[in-house]
Amino acid sequence: MKTSLKTISLLLALVLSAASLSACHTVKGAGKDIERAGEEIQKASDDVRK
Repeated sequence: MKTSLKTISLLLALVLSAASLSACHTVKGAGKDIERAGEEIQKASDDVRK
């Protein structure tokens, strides 16, 4: 069974593209969670100062 370098390169590019797209959504979600946590910390800090 012969597999050409072109086929392997294409498959690798597809796998890396899919991985980077899914990671993008993961990082975006993590950013929202971190932002929400920061807002809650700021809110708690404001409550303590009052």
